[in-house]
Amino acid sequence: MTSIRSILHLRFEMSPGSDTELPGQLRRLLENITPRVQMIEPDSAVLDLTGALVYFHQDARGLTELIQLRVLAYFGVSSVAGAGPTRMLAAMACALTPSGRRLVVEDSPAAVRAFLRPRPVRELPGVGARAAATLSDYGLHTVGDVADTPQLTLQRLLGARPGRTLHERAHGHDSAAVDPTPTPASMSSEYHFDRDELDPAQHRRALLALADDLGARLRSSGQIAAGVTLTVRYADASSTRRSRTLPEATQHTVLLARTAYMLYDSLNLQRARVRGITLRADALRSDDRATRQLTLDSGDDKPLAIEAVADRARARYGQNLLYPAALAVRRRPSTGADGHRDRG
Repeated sequence: MTSIRSILHLRFEMSPGSDTELPGQLRRLLENITPRVQMIEPDSAVLDLTGALVYFHQDARGLTELIQLRVLAYFGVSSVAGAGPTRMLAAMACALTPSGRRLVVEDSPAAVRAFLRPRPVRELPGVGARAAATLSDYGLHTVGDVADTPQLTLQRLLGARPGRTLHERAHGHDSAAVDPTPTPASMSSEYHFDRDELDPAQHRRALLALADDLGARLRSSGQIAAGVTLTVRYADASSTRRSRTLPEATQHTVLLARTAYMLYDSLNLQRARVRGITLRADALRSDDRATRQLTLDSGDDKPLAIEAVADRARARYGQNLLYPAALAVRRRPSTGADGHRDRG
């Protein structure tokens, strides 16, 4: 008999200023259910429940409910859960689920089709605003529309690799496994607007402030970041998160800011009421482990020279002495290291 595969995606509804030990405590609780637990900063976890279903004599829905109840009983933390036969389906189910509830996609072709086909194509991982607009121009609005389109057609529209990946995901195929290896260290910086902000120019100024803060802290601590994650929080308490792996690990403000702008532009926000923005430098490692320097445009030489001068001045006279002129009248961001601590 073929075993039923089940992946669980949990999002914890943790309050600001939660105990910094809480993520580790949650991980240990989840590992009592299954050893295959992957924590995802700042508030999520992915579990491979396939073996645990047999051990606990539960189906995916029952075991998911048990896990949510334990998290609530032991730590007072509510959660949102999505389960499915792949990581992609579990994450999509979690994103569609209201607070304290769960959505389970059964491990059967019929259940996967019933869940996926009506969904807007933009909900598939990796489909950004530009790809969604291109597909819409050709009448492909839902995942079902894409699933019914030949792979070669999708490759002509989006390119060889993106078209092939989209075709596989539209049919529910996803080979990503749950990796229990601890997530590499990260460093975050957060910007709170005084009021819900609609102006994209102010959003970009906040991004520059965050990149400037992260870059200075990375350089002062002798670290480089291999990726960047942007989280935008809106007036209705919802949020959007985008991540990108850098071509080469870096600690330079100009490169962090450039990536932050690209992530922000990919959201295609139109008059969004933004309450706050968080920028996180991911997969940190010592800067002496950098294999080679990034190839920089000649236009980057001046910002990097100014950056070095600013670092020396900050080290001697204080962190708030020098910063980009565009931020002269703006409040500096609050920051957090490893996604846990904030400091003014």
